[in-house]
Amino acid sequence: GLIGMALADPLAGLRSMVMFALMVAFASATQDIALDAYRIESAAVDKQAALAAMYQTGYRLAMIWAGAGVLWIAAGFAADAGAASAWMVAYLVMAASMLVGSIAVLLAPEPSTEHARALGAAEEAALAQRLIAERGYAPRTARLLAWLQVAVVGPFADFVQRFRWHALLLLALIAIYRISDVVLGVMAFPFYVDMGYSKEEVAAVSKVYGLLMTLAGGFIGGALALRFGVMRILFVGAVLSAASNLLFAWLATRGHDLTGLIFVISADNLSAGIASAAFIAYLSSLTNIAYSATQYALFSSVMLLLPKFIAGFSGAFVDAYGYVTFFQTTAWLGVPVLILVWLVSRAAPAKTQGSPSQ
Repeated sequence: GLIGMALADPLAGLRSMVMFALMVAFASATQDIALDAYRIESAAVDKQAALAAMYQTGYRLAMIWAGAGVLWIAAGFAADAGAASAWMVAYLVMAASMLVGSIAVLLAPEPSTEHARALGAAEEAALAQRLIAERGYAPRTARLLAWLQVAVVGPFADFVQRFRWHALLLLALIAIYRISDVVLGVMAFPFYVDMGYSKEEVAAVSKVYGLLMTLAGGFIGGALALRFGVMRILFVGAVLSAASNLLFAWLATRGHDLTGLIFVISADNLSAGIASAAFIAYLSSLTNIAYSATQYALFSSVMLLLPKFIAGFSGAFVDAYGYVTFFQTTAWLGVPVLILVWLVSRAAPAKTQGSPSQ
């Protein structure tokens, strides 16, 4: 897909460019789901926080390479080869960079999940036999329906069967845990502009201090989760995320204050790193290893639906009430999160069958 985008001319063949871009989007989404499943299946639940920290480190470094790196490459070749050729080279370099991941996949050991997969295959075969015997389906049709039942319906049914009413509480927590960060994040750049910060200042602070604090937060969150348990750090992360939003309210009263910007972005990214490491570990603990990819993809989708919807009204809220009130409100949005974390920690969920801990 990236090679196709590099060689395609959007002026002469926009349709080809769109098709290659869709190919990249589909492949990258599939890769994300597969990587999450591999991480979940590769270690026990109590090790997921540490893996989450490493995952965030690799993700952030890759984002820098794919963002700032591609711009640096394009700028370096633009003077000699022209803009079009420079972007072609940049995209080809990005395509070649995928070889690192491809080689890593080929060298990585396959997780030990034979028992869970064997149970799934046996369930699928038994269901196909029942459909043939009881309903008279053709063997091919019966196998297709059995596969759909096990692969598509099974992950959702398994989650509800394991947690029952508690599943609603878990989904509610997943749906709003990152609400403070997401709602604030939509208005972060407009806020910087309105406060008089230049693009260069924001980029420098975000790339240096923001990145370092995010990575530090991920490792701190992973280490604390290993020491004190995921639920406790999940609560701490929610408190820190809400509290860091109040720092933006303070910064809004300062005007153009570069030192204050460094402090606030550093604190916000540190708290986000801690919360993300704990949250990823928690989501991983909820999955059944037999359905890890599908269930984690479900959780990842649910976690952004409501926050993104509410964030759509952020601009209108700022216009009506101002930045200080907006940031204070985003902090208050974290209160329901704290209540749900407390309720989930108090309620004893069903034992996770086939979880990574087993």
